[in-house]
Amino acid sequence: MNLSVINSPFDENQATQLNQIIQNLTIEQQVWLSGYLTANLQSVTTKQETPSEVAQFVLNKGTSSNSDRHITVLYGSETGNAQGLAEKLADRLVELNFNVQLNAMSDFKTKELKKVEDLFVISSTHGEGNPPDNAISFHEFLHGRKAPNLADVRFSVLSLGDASYEFFCQTGKEFDSRLEALGGARLVERRDCDLDYDDVAESWMDHIIEQLSDKSLSEETASTTNEVQLTNDKHYSKSQPYKAEILENINLNGRGSNKEVRHIELQFEDYGEAYEPGDCLVVIPENDEKLVDRLLEILNWDAQIDIPINEKGDVLTLKNALQHHFEITKLTKTLLQKAAELFDNSDLSEHVLDYEWIKSYIYGRDLIDLIQDFQPKALAPEVLYQFLRKLPPREYSIASSYEANPDEVHITVGAVRYYSHQRERQGVCSIQLAERLEAGESASVYLKKNPNFKFPFDEATPVIMIGPGTGVAPFRSYLQEREELGLNGQTWLFFGEQHFTTDFLYQTEWQDWLKTGVLSKIDLAFSRDTNEKVYVQHKIEEQSEAFYEWLINGAALYVCGDEQYMAKDVHEAIHNVLVKEGNMSDEEAEVYLTQMKQDKRYQRDVY
Repeated sequence: MNLSVINSPFDENQATQLNQIIQNLTIEQQVWLSGYLTANLQSVTTKQETPSEVAQFVLNKGTSSNSDRHITVLYGSETGNAQGLAEKLADRLVELNFNVQLNAMSDFKTKELKKVEDLFVISSTHGEGNPPDNAISFHEFLHGRKAPNLADVRFSVLSLGDASYEFFCQTGKEFDSRLEALGGARLVERRDCDLDYDDVAESWMDHIIEQLSDKSLSEETASTTNEVQLTNDKHYSKSQPYKAEILENINLNGRGSNKEVRHIELQFEDYGEAYEPGDCLVVIPENDEKLVDRLLEILNWDAQIDIPINEKGDVLTLKNALQHHFEITKLTKTLLQKAAELFDNSDLSEHVLDYEWIKSYIYGRDLIDLIQDFQPKALAPEVLYQFLRKLPPREYSIASSYEANPDEVHITVGAVRYYSHQRERQGVCSIQLAERLEAGESASVYLKKNPNFKFPFDEATPVIMIGPGTGVAPFRSYLQEREELGLNGQTWLFFGEQHFTTDFLYQTEWQDWLKTGVLSKIDLAFSRDTNEKVYVQHKIEEQSEAFYEWLINGAALYVCGDEQYMAKDVHEAIHNVLVKEGNMSDEEAEVYLTQMKQDKRYQRDVY
């Protein structure tokens, strides 16, 4: 509910300001604020309560309860998606007067698990089937010998993942099976979400509320739920994107480079919401029209016929659906298995029984390859939604500071081009931004908070930033903000690319910040300028003594960029520094790094 002069004691200006503040608060922040205000109103009390104690009371007890059982919502989140869904679930349950405790798994005291009654777990899967950083300790505890019997616990799990990965939703599946093995009773079946998770997550939440209420949603409950969703949603979103005009589209690489990295500036003058260093800009892409036309030609389909795009029966023209709605450039295991049912192709039906073949085939191929390799006997455009997933949005770390550029958002985009299986291939969104959109044209975008990649804004905390390639983007945002706020202090950047002369992204800005003291120290690794390739992890080990000194002096450590190779190699390098300079065993070094993660001193934004 939005405040107004009619439904509140505030004047119009106060109501507007409060609405702007409240809509950007998480459920935990809203509850804390509620408790804080309540505490201030209590002039006399038998026990002096702190605002946080009152906030915890408001969150867990409320004014009246819909159930005597206590609900615990735990999330494991790397980029904020699982956290956002957990907050939404908690918000809906609190509005329905349920007793709710919401925690990141890393903040949940495991000794309390034996007291839990209704447990709802929302977790993403990171990398090749691993728990996200803030779920690791809870995952290990749950699978260890100290995990309690959960015979009195009802539970349900929502898993987030990407079906193009081999271990799709693996962490959520492991939580689900382990909770059952410990004696828990499944209240609602686990749901596994692909990149487009909104509808599945909403359905899962609805089923939970139905089960907790021991009845289907009444009209009153449904009305309340809809109101909660409306007030909790941002103004701009995937379903309601902002049209941002492109102001600049600049190639950051010099002539002769093997890379093409674009610096893109977008107009955000009337967006109405601030962003912070570490946050993301989400771009809603569209498929290359030439690729869509080629697909229509191969299938000999009429581009202008209307087709359903989902189970609900929403309709688009075929060309519009292929260009703006369906993903056609990536194959997944699930897609191949569903296609085998619809294509009526015996060869494909036989091949999909072999998982090793699936892993090999989907690499570097797209829908055109699949149709050409396994001709469908009678594929109708009306069934596309049954095996194609929605075109997922792309997230880019913001490379600018809101304090310095309140009317703009900058992103750093690496153009993806490669040759595979006798055809030239292109990244869907990166090439749209690099080639198909020019200054003056617009992109469909919205902001996304990244609560697990937040920077300190004080002069006492040393900050180490490791971001090769486009991974340097959030550090440009951070240093711009520090400059705008007039902050000095210890800041150390590790940057790497192929060649100094052509690939030193934002070179003059780093040099200017070094001169002014916004940036204290920079180490560079240009892998192709020496006989032996040198990467940022090598520079960390070269600076082992100083790096360790920064860590023991309380430095906060940030890593952004490629997960598969860089992030693992950087983690190993930091581990080696702790072993060498701190005389730690391998186990002690990992314990130290784990504690840094729990203390929010070691944060990663890797992809």
